[in-house]
Amino acid sequence: MKRVIATNSVEYLQFNNLSVLMGIKHAFSTRIGGVSDSVFSTMNFGFNRGDSRENVLENQRRFCEALHILPGDLVFASQTHSTVIRRVGKENLGEGIERPLLMTGYDGLATDEPGVFLATLYADCVPLFFADPIRRVVAVSHAGWRGTMSDMAGETVRFLASEFGCLPENLFLGIGPSIGRCCFEVGEDVAVQFRKLPEEIIKSAVLTHRSGFNFENRQIKSHIDLQLINKRFALKAGIKDINIENADICTSCNSDWLFSHRASKGMRGSLCAVIGLEDKV
Repeated sequence: MKRVIATNSVEYLQFNNLSVLMGIKHAFSTRIGGVSDSVFSTMNFGFNRGDSRENVLENQRRFCEALHILPGDLVFASQTHSTVIRRVGKENLGEGIERPLLMTGYDGLATDEPGVFLATLYADCVPLFFADPIRRVVAVSHAGWRGTMSDMAGETVRFLASEFGCLPENLFLGIGPSIGRCCFEVGEDVAVQFRKLPEEIIKSAVLTHRSGFNFENRQIKSHIDLQLINKRFALKAGIKDINIENADICTSCNSDWLFSHRASKGMRGSLCAVIGLEDKV
């Protein structure tokens, strides 16, 4: 990924593989360039984190200004850790900002309509950016550990195929910053669920060890590579390896620059992923 600093001092990240696709605009926010303070400093997009609504709206305005779009061009997802994807269009513009969400219970958004910019929020979960330059379709999906384990990447590929006629081999995928294997330590209750996945999906992505200072209190812990698991599910669904770019950035290791729920113990703001088709190509 590359770092971009806009003229209004907003900093965001972009994938190299998506940046070369004509007429497709995307970005992943950082903490830099907003107006929020304290634990929300400075570019917080979450209305439900405890920040003021005025600050969040101004952050959204600045971010959109950096991308040369309007806040009213955005459509947000409800994000319930599902693997449900929703098709949206211009009739949905402003949902989650200027008006309430018309539907709930979905974690992915897809569109083939220019001028509709899809948005999802993050603070350790995995952002998945999809683009089909042939069918002119884009999507963004939110994959926490539950969504990752339930194959959100593959579900999005299959949705794009059934809903828009996209061929998996034509899709480009960007796997954005999330908590890395280095920091995503889980207990046996979570790890055992991942171990039920096929070996080709979890090989070297779930590493188990024992923690504790003495034999009596040692516990089995595992470190899980969510980005790698999402990539493998995407490959299994038919996306070409050459078309996938993995950010390989840990939000927890970089919590001064990117919000991390784990590093901050829940005292944090939210990052924003945006992708859409430009009106003019």
